[in-house]
Amino acid sequence: MFDIKSLDRIIKETLAAIERGKMQLYDIAENTMLEMARVGEELAGVKEDVSDTIYQVDETIIEEKKARIRLVEVSKDFHRYTEEDIKTAYDNAYMLQVELVKLREREKLLRYRRDHLEISLRRLQNTAQRSEKLVSQMGLVFNYLSGGLKDLNIKINELQKTQEMALGIITAQEEERKRVAREIHDGPAQSMANIVMRAEFCLKLLDMHPEKVRDELIALQLLVRSSLTDVRKIIFDLRPMVLDDLGLRPAIKRYLSNYNEQYGLQIEYLFFGQQRRLNSTVEVALFRIIQEMVTNIRKHARAKNAVVKIELLRKKINIYVKDDGIGFDLDTAMTDKDGEGYGLIGMRERIQLLKGEMNIISAPGQGTSISVSVPLDDN
Repeated sequence: MFDIKSLDRIIKETLAAIERGKMQLYDIAENTMLEMARVGEELAGVKEDVSDTIYQVDETIIEEKKARIRLVEVSKDFHRYTEEDIKTAYDNAYMLQVELVKLREREKLLRYRRDHLEISLRRLQNTAQRSEKLVSQMGLVFNYLSGGLKDLNIKINELQKTQEMALGIITAQEEERKRVAREIHDGPAQSMANIVMRAEFCLKLLDMHPEKVRDELIALQLLVRSSLTDVRKIIFDLRPMVLDDLGLRPAIKRYLSNYNEQYGLQIEYLFFGQQRRLNSTVEVALFRIIQEMVTNIRKHARAKNAVVKIELLRKKINIYVKDDGIGFDLDTAMTDKDGEGYGLIGMRERIQLLKGEMNIISAPGQGTSISVSVPLDDN
């Protein structure tokens, strides 16, 4: 007998989890805005320092030029000027040359720091925009579920199906979180690049102004702590924006192009059929499926080349992915959920939710080919 109370508990826990996620997103957005304000204020100060330093460099160049002319003048006329006059002119010219070198180095460091802060500010602005969009999406999901689930008590015949779908959504969310967590663990490039640049700045500052290194190290420490906190929070890029803006075909093309540049894996991309937009849910699911296939090729197949072929028909879409890697034993991979993480079971579940089919052909030493066929609703 179907347990309605158990379903009600699951529904309440799901809504509570969504609400907690929304509050976490609010916190992330607020922290991002605070960091934007701090970086903006620091950037304004650095820009002012750059302007002041450029002015000092220009003034020093003029003074240094005058000093060299004076040195030439006194050096040529020994009868008119004493040895002390010559020494004074030489010392003055040398002092201005040293000062000019220091000012130019300071200008270079300030420009470097300014550029770095501008990059950080743009990243923060992009993060803030994505967080605001996620907050809005989470609010819509919460409102939709809250309103829709009120009718469940009078739809007993649909409760079992609704329960399965809710559990499927939760499972998909957890799988997506695991995927994002792996990407963070493998290397949060933006945060690390930020920290590296600040560390390089500290090293240069150590030679020029060692008394200022302490303040920079304190700032670097705060940045590391902030980056560590951000890594542990929800990653904003839960949904590829190019997929929303352009559709599946260009999204896959851009993803594979970036993958080639990042990992050196040669992937040939073929698309057949007339480009058109599909249902948003279907596009995201297909993108994730292809993403999982390509990730498996890089992590497990040891392949040098691969092919991704998409055939978009009127009533269905076919996907074919093949690599020249080491292959694997299909039965072992499908039954070993705690194994190497091929993600085949997760892909099969996604495809089943789309009412599609998946066929895998692989054997040790013979590469792998995966074909997927998903029906499409008439547009």
